[in-house]
Amino acid sequence: MSNYINISKPIIKKEELKAVTDVLNSGSIVQGKKVMELENEFAKFCKTKYAVATNNGTSALHTALHSIGLKKDDEVITTPFTFVATANSILMAGAKPVFVDIDEKTYNLDPKKIQAAITTKTKALLVVNIYGQPVNYEEINKIAKKNKLIVVEDAAQSIDAEYKGKKSGSFADIACFSLYATKNIMCGEGGMITTNNNVYFEKARFFRQHGQDENKKYEYFGLGYNYRMMDLQAAIACVQLKRLQNITKQRQMNAQKYNRTFNGIKGLVVPYCDKNSSHVYHQYTLRITSEFPLSRKKFIEQLKEKGIQANIYYPIPLYSFPHLIPNGVKVSDFPVTIKAVQEVVSIPVHPSLSSHDVEFIIKTIINSSKL
Repeated sequence: MSNYINISKPIIKKEELKAVTDVLNSGSIVQGKKVMELENEFAKFCKTKYAVATNNGTSALHTALHSIGLKKDDEVITTPFTFVATANSILMAGAKPVFVDIDEKTYNLDPKKIQAAITTKTKALLVVNIYGQPVNYEEINKIAKKNKLIVVEDAAQSIDAEYKGKKSGSFADIACFSLYATKNIMCGEGGMITTNNNVYFEKARFFRQHGQDENKKYEYFGLGYNYRMMDLQAAIACVQLKRLQNITKQRQMNAQKYNRTFNGIKGLVVPYCDKNSSHVYHQYTLRITSEFPLSRKKFIEQLKEKGIQANIYYPIPLYSFPHLIPNGVKVSDFPVTIKAVQEVVSIPVHPSLSSHDVEFIIKTIINSSKL
């Protein structure tokens, strides 16, 4: 279908093309000056002291968890309602993920349910800003301080989001971003770590390059991986970072148009935005409740017939996968997660949508509510 409206669309303009060509012509393609430039600009944008670029968001998480000193049998509390990389990275670091239920409004980790999950083995809280809205970091950091835990911010979906006037990437002890092709800004594949902690920063730099100090070639300070970002990727990300605030503004404008229209439709629940947060709408996620005339499956089919892509993020809780919970869990501990996986559906909100696209999506959903 030629006019199919995809749920995401990478923005590639002449500036990105020129940036890549310039790197190719320079002869310096791997980690070099462009990566350093991106790290400096990223740290400046997030208002943190340090930033470390990696080759993807998963390697950023793994690197961050290594940097905070996770050991075998340590436990990390996290959410079951997210992409699998969040929990897998805990296993990659040799620790154990411990899942806690989510908040019904934000879909983020529910601070009220964390304390009961903390044990003598708990080392950190790995919190995800799902769909682009920050977690309640005031409560999260309070719990962490009380229990002497480290807070890791999974900001893969929340670049440019704010909580109480601070930028995503600066809420926790260390934070991780993804620059995957579908993210709000991207470079195909890429990741970034931000922190104000010099020890975490140095460990992350060594770990992403075979345990080697970048200034002392062939000297190794421990186990490391090849998690380097290329200058080719960094060149694209540098361009994208410059237009990020315009991208965020357009996403928010599209979301506000949806909110105004869908808010009064019975059985359709629009995204909640906490008064202390700004939401950057990596995904615009509705809930299809039993009061809506169509099932979620039928709703998605209706949109597809009209040439509109809609996806479910996320259809299966992470505690359902044996490699993450070898001994199983009590499903009754996750009533909100269960409800969310049954009801959520995301529709296109990206900045490449034309005003006609947005109006067509709105009209299609209004019509589906009358069936």
